Amino acid sequence: MRSVIFAVLVGILGAAALHILIILAVPGFTGNDAYTRITELGEPLHFYPLLNKPGPGDAVVNDDPGMRIAVCALSVAERPVRLYAPAGVPFWSIGLFDSAANEVFSMNDRTAVAGALDVVVATPIQLNAIRKTLPEELSRSILVEMTDEEGYAVLRTFVPTATMDEAAHFFLGNAGCEAIEDQTE
Repeated sequence: MRSVIFAVLVGILGAAALHILIILAVPGFTGNDAYTRITELGEPLHFYPLLNKPGPGDAVVNDDPGMRIAVCALSVAERPVRLYAPAGVPFWSIGLFDSAANEVFSMNDRTAVAGALDVVVATPIQLNAIRKTLPEELSRSILVEMTDEEGYAVLRTFVPTATMDEAAHFFLGNAGCEAIEDQTE
């Protein structure tokens, strides 16, 4: 009798573990993960603003009316990527994620130089080369190491009142996500 109860308990625990594993793996198999949806917005290395009023079939949406959000798919496989945006909004933050949606880096305007966004994302080898020859244009940039070569950035700005909406659109419209010359060449 004891062995039957033991077998039933092991079977239930095994089924529960398998069930949880399948649920967690479904987004990866369906292509419905965040990275895939962001890459479907358009060409990489470009910030795409997310709509607050999505239409049918929109891949990624902004469901927070107090925030304006833009996303950029990026790859550091060949060259480092520079993320930048001017100061001038009451609050902004950026999150950098790898292709599995693991957060690699985040910061906001309070920790930025003069309130402006200036981040260089690169592989460990690329970062070593940049640090050896640190060009003047990157001297005030924050250098971020990304071991996964594919990922995305999410840039957010707070819009406390309707009068700040224009400043938020200007901020996101002037944000850049572009490859820079690799310093190893």
